[in-house]
Amino acid sequence: MRRDFFRALRPLAFGAVLTSTGGFVNAEPAHGIAMYGDPALPPDFVSLPYVNPDAPKGGRIVLTEVGGYDSLNPFILKGNAVYGHRSYGFESLMGRNWDEPFTLYGLLAESVETGPNREWIEFTIRPEAHFSDGSPVTVEDVLWSFETLGTLGHPRYRGAWSKVESAEAVGERTVRFTFNTEDRELPLILGLRPILKKATYDGRAFDESSLEPPVGSGPYVVGDFEPGRYLSLVKDPDWWGADLPFNRGQHNIGEIRYEWYGDGDVAFEAFRAGEVSSYRELNLSKWQTAYDFPAVQSGEIVLSEIPNERPSGIRGFVMNSRRAPFDDWRVRDALIHAFNFEFVNSALTGGAEPRITSYFSNSELGMTEGPADGKVLDLLEPFSDELLPGALEGYSLPASDGSPANRRNVRTAIDRLSEAGWTIQDGTMRNADGEALEFEILLRSGAFYGFDVSSVAELYVEQLKRIGVNATLVTVDNAQYKERTDAYDFDMAFYLRSMSLSPGNEQRLYWGSDGVETPGTRNWMGISSPAAEAMIDAMVNARDKEDFVAAVRALDRILTTGRYVVPIWFSPVGRLAHQASLKFPEGKTQIYGDWIGFQPDVWWVEE
Repeated sequence: MRRDFFRALRPLAFGAVLTSTGGFVNAEPAHGIAMYGDPALPPDFVSLPYVNPDAPKGGRIVLTEVGGYDSLNPFILKGNAVYGHRSYGFESLMGRNWDEPFTLYGLLAESVETGPNREWIEFTIRPEAHFSDGSPVTVEDVLWSFETLGTLGHPRYRGAWSKVESAEAVGERTVRFTFNTEDRELPLILGLRPILKKATYDGRAFDESSLEPPVGSGPYVVGDFEPGRYLSLVKDPDWWGADLPFNRGQHNIGEIRYEWYGDGDVAFEAFRAGEVSSYRELNLSKWQTAYDFPAVQSGEIVLSEIPNERPSGIRGFVMNSRRAPFDDWRVRDALIHAFNFEFVNSALTGGAEPRITSYFSNSELGMTEGPADGKVLDLLEPFSDELLPGALEGYSLPASDGSPANRRNVRTAIDRLSEAGWTIQDGTMRNADGEALEFEILLRSGAFYGFDVSSVAELYVEQLKRIGVNATLVTVDNAQYKERTDAYDFDMAFYLRSMSLSPGNEQRLYWGSDGVETPGTRNWMGISSPAAEAMIDAMVNARDKEDFVAAVRALDRILTTGRYVVPIWFSPVGRLAHQASLKFPEGKTQIYGDWIGFQPDVWWVEE
């Protein structure tokens, strides 16, 4: 594959501006780019729609993390890095408007233009953009960042880079990327790549874990820190982008401090004691019963519920289909039937939380009830021989009457295992060779997920005994959990994958067949499905929203009927307890709710 990284400067080539049909004509630089149609905000917009543009600056917020960290290089697979450092210390050429899926606006780049069929894209860097050390962001930094991330960075960066035919400087402040593959999302993906300072890595290996932070251009720089215990991000007083309309009303707080705790319960007690500013509660039962302490009663602590319209994502126990017996869909189906969700939900949340019914449920992207029809059917039919039962005919998760016995689903589970060659012998489910059906469920120590996963797992283990299956809980620390899941060294594990309203190429990292063998992807279940990859291709090359929605719904059917995960519940609202001095723009929360881009991004401190 040919890549020309530092070709001699030449005059700018023609570009193209988005049209309402999703095509491109009359080339000229634009202030933003949308997957379909035009960006909603005009070139002279004042601020993003969900911020307070007049928010006061300064103050401090202390947030909790569970586990630890041992690296300040958030761009590689090695080590445990700090997510907030990646988000607030580094910027990309373009930035997301979280109220507008699939649309980006200029950040480091002042303009963007692309070819008639999105076969190339050009970014022109703002002349005022500079790193935290005062040095300008240059085209050399941009080109080096893309190549280095694409070759030595985390696997999440490599898929898009493999589709770049050439990367070159075409002006003093302009770079062009030409693609070797038809993929209409690629321009947006490249617009979100973090830009690093090339000189930071002179004589220093990029792909090694390090506690020496790279130089970024973001609003915050690393202050005081102690690995595994705390890290402070301090607002850069000379941040170049402070007055940019895109940033107005964002990054208002003067210091973001992260405190690490070994256990979620300890983190909650630290919040109760006033050592932490805000706490996100994922346990509805706890939200209803544990927030009556004096600081709440006095008004020092405020309880805020933040609605959202984002997909449920998938959360539950994932089965590793690289290993027997999980390579048989009938075994996976039986284990889903054995999970008595209604009983578990009643016992742990009072039955108030809705169940995840598919990977994109709770949104227009989720699979619909009943048989596939229309464009969804057209997409799936060519793969009918590969698809599992329910993908075409319709599928829904088994439901029980809520009683502990779960008799109907237990009978179905036993029948399905019998079809797969497993029968109960002396109270134990065994195959024809007499081998028992037994496996480990891998969990992370501490209340890492914000609710008691171990209680869900313990109830599930008891339910599995009803069908003669012996499951053993194995709890490991954060480092071991990451190491084992990166290497897919588990039978079943607790799994969480959030989904956006703009899914695209990242879905290959989640469900692509490369992840069956390549370590460190999010394909924990080991999916290898030509049908799923074809749906991802259809998503990223859709010419309009209707085709895009159909492709995502088709993919949702493939994933859900693949029966890889025993799903639990999700929350259609976010629950944040926080100090009364911490404010956010109420009444105009972005469609994702309390997700990425919310806290501390648009919050401020009001003493």
